[in-house]
Amino acid sequence: MVKETGFYDTLGVNPKATPDEIKKAYRKLALKYHPDKNPNEGEKFKLISQAYEVLSEPKKRDLYDQGGEQAIKDGGMGGGGSPMDIFNMFFGGGGRMPQRDRRGKNVVHQLTVTLEEMYNGTKRKLALQKNVICGKCEGYGGKKGALQTCGSCKGRGVEIKVQQIGPGMIQQIQTMCAECQGEGERFNSKDRCKTCNGHKVERKKKILEVHIDKGMKGGQKIPFHGEGDQEPGLEPGDVVIVLDQQDHPVYQRQEDDLHMKMNIKLVEALCGFKKTIRTLDGRVLIITSSPGKVVKANDVRCVHNEGMPIHKDPYDRGQLIIQFQVEFPDKHWLPEHLLPQLEALLPPRDEQLISDDMEEVDLKEMDRSYSQQKSGSSGGGKPSFEDIDDDEGGGHGVQCQQQ
Repeated sequence: MVKETGFYDTLGVNPKATPDEIKKAYRKLALKYHPDKNPNEGEKFKLISQAYEVLSEPKKRDLYDQGGEQAIKDGGMGGGGSPMDIFNMFFGGGGRMPQRDRRGKNVVHQLTVTLEEMYNGTKRKLALQKNVICGKCEGYGGKKGALQTCGSCKGRGVEIKVQQIGPGMIQQIQTMCAECQGEGERFNSKDRCKTCNGHKVERKKKILEVHIDKGMKGGQKIPFHGEGDQEPGLEPGDVVIVLDQQDHPVYQRQEDDLHMKMNIKLVEALCGFKKTIRTLDGRVLIITSSPGKVVKANDVRCVHNEGMPIHKDPYDRGQLIIQFQVEFPDKHWLPEHLLPQLEALLPPRDEQLISDDMEEVDLKEMDRSYSQQKSGSSGGGKPSFEDIDDDEGGGHGVQCQQQ
């Protein structure tokens, strides 16, 4: 007959309770009175942990049943460990219950999409592999009632290993039990579920339909709530789809604006032009420059409401911003006898004051490879001539005015 029942009363169990009933009672109370959840219940938590430390060990429990707390003190509690150590044994350490004990982790997948798909909106089907609770054993892992306390860890879920790290020095390491994977309980091979092999979950294919709305941006996240891996006793996490926008050969996106470069000939820059542009939804726009309105190299113009659709307001769009590149003709394209007629149509030259003491030199074609060779052999100095970025002077931070 049990002489003292204080520890049983603390855990709220009968003195004849099974080890499994004692463990379940402790887990329930530990979650309720843990200091992180109830900072004012620290003493209560210590009592709960102390009671479990005794009643979870068969030898200590027998000693307590025979002589009560005094017998435990006389026999030695054997450890002087903190009640937090017992809690960490169950919940993974750190003194705080990890998020995984309440909810599974989110799973993130990247989905590559084209600029056209972001402009027009689309639906994409994505095939994923995920863990789902085994339908055969309903997440139990094996035959009902056949679950046994793990013999390797004695139901703790962890194993203590001692190793020598120096003369007269040892180190105690706590690792997850490999036999029961930290569960503290396991099935014999004959009692395991043949479908999931005792893992409680099985791998299955899941098809998700991803709706890409007009105007969505690269890096934007589309969550599917509760579609993450399943695990018994946990709320599944989310599957999060992250959009990865592909580069486009014509258009570059900046927020809700579309940027592009357009090549025009010198005659078009001086005398006007009509050019066509195919939009991302297949329409054709006619871009017109009036005769006599000169377009200079790197000039920037814009077309209102022809950029990207605004997300969640697709009838409103950003701007289409065009940077012009003027193509000059090859040399000797005009006979010399016609040059005076052309010059007469162009603005006059700037007059230069030339005197006899000035030195006249010949202007020749630049041999770029020779210049770079000379630069490289002179001790790592900068090249004499550097490439000029075509984007210089236009394209960024442009604001267009109504004309």
